[in-house]
Amino acid sequence: MDQPPDTEAEHAGGHRVIVVVPAYNEGATIEAVVRELRAEGVRVVVVDDGSKDDTGAVARSAGAEVLRHAINRGQGAAIQTGIAHALRRAADVVVTFDADGQHDAKDIHGLAAPVLAAQCDVALGSRFLDGRSDVPPARRVVLMLGVLFTRLISRVRLTDTHNGLRAFSRRAARELTISMDGMAHASEIIDQIRTHGWRYREVPVAVRYTPYSLGKGQRSSNAVRIALEMLAEKLR
Repeated sequence: MDQPPDTEAEHAGGHRVIVVVPAYNEGATIEAVVRELRAEGVRVVVVDDGSKDDTGAVARSAGAEVLRHAINRGQGAAIQTGIAHALRRAADVVVTFDADGQHDAKDIHGLAAPVLAAQCDVALGSRFLDGRSDVPPARRVVLMLGVLFTRLISRVRLTDTHNGLRAFSRRAARELTISMDGMAHASEIIDQIRTHGWRYREVPVAVRYTPYSLGKGQRSSNAVRIALEMLAEKLR
């Protein structure tokens, strides 16, 4: 892993906010994502999850700190690696952010604000709390089924359960343990809100749908597989 020596870190309101971006073969979008985040005054850690393209090199040239998995391990594993590193860099708040360009970097501050104000331990982005996200009908159905599944399994009431934009307090980030390396980590994180007793809040965020992000997104068949993985984990 490429871990350059620490320098004066970016702060938001006197606090260190570090954004973790898991990325696999995102060379087409990662430069714009990193530059948008850097423009918001936060430190960016990209976890190159065994990409076969130039994701890592492009992210580094755009101003991110880059960690690399030698093989593709999955988004859950990449997020765990990034969070552990952010804690070593003395982050007060750790934010997760997707690499495909669907999130708006300007939402970072609104997401981190309630965590920094000690109003909650975890802030979760929701695309359904305002009208900025034009969610395709088929994707909306899958997401609503995910909400229902999460309420039944984890007993955590949310409006958007598979949004990659989240903010964790330092304490929550330390306690978070992601054991599911793949996409089922999103449900696992929500499950840990209940098991750890974290205070949580949803914050409105925008999700930008482009042909690229839709192509990288989860298909309905994958959503079923993720649900089965989560059920199997609970039955262990």
